[in-house]
Amino acid sequence: MAGLLFLAFAYLAVGQAAANRNGAQTAADAAALAAAQDTRDQLAGEWVENVLDPTVWQRIFDGDAEGIVDSCWRAYELAEQNDASVDGCDPDGLLGYTVAVTTNKSVGDSIVPGTEGMRSIASASAVIEPLCTFEPLGEDAEEDELPQLNCEDDSIWTLDPEDLTDLPEPQDLFDVHLAD
Repeated sequence: MAGLLFLAFAYLAVGQAAANRNGAQTAADAAALAAAQDTRDQLAGEWVENVLDPTVWQRIFDGDAEGIVDSCWRAYELAEQNDASVDGCDPDGLLGYTVAVTTNKSVGDSIVPGTEGMRSIASASAVIEPLCTFEPLGEDAEEDELPQLNCEDDSIWTLDPEDLTDLPEPQDLFDVHLAD
């Protein structure tokens, strides 16, 4: 009977550790995605601001836009909302973030000595991928003509410089997802 009781407590300890580890991974995933989504929104904003200047579009789609600020602050916010602390937030080039977190809660009391103060750690990377391409205008294009955006979901955006009320949203221009 004592052996069965010991095994039950051991399984409980493993379950506590696994739940805490899952919480850490959730916090890391959310933090990395939040940072990448904030950068995506900034890039989309820069594109909208410069929609009449197609010479800068490719730089924006490459993530090399003017005025883009580091979005790690969003990683800190989301980690905190998931009861974790950010150990590191690093941009991965121009179009991604890697975030490492530690849970604020420990694994808790268990029959395994020394584990009561241990905290789970995890990391995640999120990337931003442009969804649209365009052909630069040729020399025979009219001065106020804009390139057509061809996006991965087979949507085509034909932009009229005289009526810019129907522009793509950030999620139409860029995809944000966790890296493999």
